[in-house]
Amino acid sequence: MKTPKTQARVVISPAGAEQNGTRVSEGNISALYREFAGDYPKFFKMDSLCKLGFIGAELLLRDIDPVTREEAAIILFNRNGSLVTDRNYSRTITDDNYFPSPALFVYTLANIVTGEIAIRHKIYGETSFYVLDEPDFGLIEQIASEAFLTSSPSLILTGWVDYNNDSDYLADLRLITV
Repeated sequence: MKTPKTQARVVISPAGAEQNGTRVSEGNISALYREFAGDYPKFFKMDSLCKLGFIGAELLLRDIDPVTREEAAIILFNRNGSLVTDRNYSRTITDDNYFPSPALFVYTLANIVTGEIAIRHKIYGETSFYVLDEPDFGLIEQIASEAFLTSSPSLILTGWVDYNNDSDYLADLRLITV
């Protein structure tokens, strides 16, 4: 098997966003949306993990032609799954007023971020979300590389996307090809 090559990389943290090693913005997640997307109203209904992954994908996929995107795969990783949203949802069912929030419930699965990206960019390939103890880019690359053997995607959007709160989040995403 050929060794995968990183075609592009985006890193988003509270300090801002970098694309391929160049600072592209100092803004937070919502500011990045307004600057680089701005045309997807559903963004404001997403939980923070989805917003983070969505913006990373916007930056990485904006110059990829639609046919290549259709044949792509998405394989993402983090440490906390959808824990922030799970806790928020739990509060809606333990409250004395017991009113489960359907708007939050849909985001209680971490893989919803892969679905939101796939819908936005019309990606029809594999989508997966794994939970790891820590970012391990060797393991991430190994798992993504195996997808090239089993499903032959045109490229893979992969990497780490983890959100704890507005001052503790990281998306370190890459487009890889063989």
